[in-house]
Amino acid sequence: MTEPVLFQKSLLIALMTALQTVTAPIVAIASLFITSGYWHLSFVDFPGTLTVVITLAFLVLVRPPLDVSKELGLRHLRLVIAVMIRWIFLIGVLIAVGYATHSLNAYPKVALLTWFLFTPAPMLIAAILVHGIMRGLLIAAAGNRHVIIAGYNATSLDLARRLQDKSVLHLKVEGFFDDRAADRLDVASDARLLGRLTELGPYTKQHAIDVIFIALPMRHLKRVVDLLDDLRDTTASIYYVPDIFVFDLIQARSSELLGIPVVAMCETPFHGYRGVVKRVSDLTLTLGVLLLSSPIFLIVSLMVRLSSPGPIIFRQRRYGLDGREIIVYKFRTMTVTEDGDQVRQASKTDTRVTPVGAILRRTSLDELPQLFNVLQGRMSLVGPRPHAVAHNELYRKLIKGYMVRHKVLPGITGLAQVSGCRGETATLEAMEARVKYDLDYLRHWSPMLDIKILFKTAFKMFRDDQAY
Repeated sequence: MTEPVLFQKSLLIALMTALQTVTAPIVAIASLFITSGYWHLSFVDFPGTLTVVITLAFLVLVRPPLDVSKELGLRHLRLVIAVMIRWIFLIGVLIAVGYATHSLNAYPKVALLTWFLFTPAPMLIAAILVHGIMRGLLIAAAGNRHVIIAGYNATSLDLARRLQDKSVLHLKVEGFFDDRAADRLDVASDARLLGRLTELGPYTKQHAIDVIFIALPMRHLKRVVDLLDDLRDTTASIYYVPDIFVFDLIQARSSELLGIPVVAMCETPFHGYRGVVKRVSDLTLTLGVLLLSSPIFLIVSLMVRLSSPGPIIFRQRRYGLDGREIIVYKFRTMTVTEDGDQVRQASKTDTRVTPVGAILRRTSLDELPQLFNVLQGRMSLVGPRPHAVAHNELYRKLIKGYMVRHKVLPGITGLAQVSGCRGETATLEAMEARVKYDLDYLRHWSPMLDIKILFKTAFKMFRDDQAY
């Protein structure tokens, strides 16, 4: 939904968006100056150069979304989470820049730490205040806007219900127009059929309709053109809701290519700044986990070496991003290292699993070497789990949309694994359930979803009966 649907005062929107964008860097820089004063540092020594980097990072990398309606719909808790994610991401960017330029040691670490810890509180207060101002001014500017929808179908009914649920937007759906009779349409109890499509124009004029959504199928293009002609002498905002969204789309969004409007129907969620957020968070968390788990690496390596003959690290070919073949690392848990055209999945009573391997598999410690896959850029901490090449070639022929899961980097853990789809996929239905969760992850990805999956993974490490 675009801004003109919601608000009529574009200047006010521009001012509010600008205020929302500059608030965070202003608070961060003010906090930087206060911190430098507290530690008796001069402008040149501490905040001078950082001010430029912070401003650029906030304005280019971690700014809030330009769609004001998304911010208005946030509750305070979700707003706090969004602000904290942006702040943590900024810290990651600053550390990465400082490390790359060898300038990290130029600043007193105690001052940097003070700034890191002191800034979130005033930043959150400022964000909540600006959020309240935006809601008060913009929603008041919008007032109640009256909406009608041309075409009654699953898509238009879903749109109407979403608009009604978002009462904060003050968009009131009057009803639907369709050429089919009410008994043929089986109109839902919470929907009103106002008349035929030919009556839509006069109704718009008589009832001062503000917004019209045309939700007719693409095969009815002539009807759409006729409606646009009928509505030329009205002041209503008109939007077309294409019925391509009845298909099973992945990351559907509209854009333009060389000035031509296009609609993405199957795309990676990690486009633009989202890809930067994903990669920086992967690197930051992976380096932290590797540092903390280095003693575990040594202990597990020794246990694997002493438990049975064979290599410590098991390497297997799997499919990665865009279906390209990669090598995935694991601690060896079996007496065999299969990687051919036929790979038998591990079962609960598998005799190939060593006693030490059984412990590693149950606690997921066998997956630790994949942290190096993450550093290589071949995997992510969270994403669809990669399967052996032999399994991929089998299931891609049996499950519709199976290869779409390779639109993103494979993960050490994923939505399927924390949702009960872990372990052996003994039946086609079991693999279909896993793929369903993988595609849901692509549809609904957000940094918060990754965090939830990581927490659930940590919780399940010692309590998952399907790990074997």
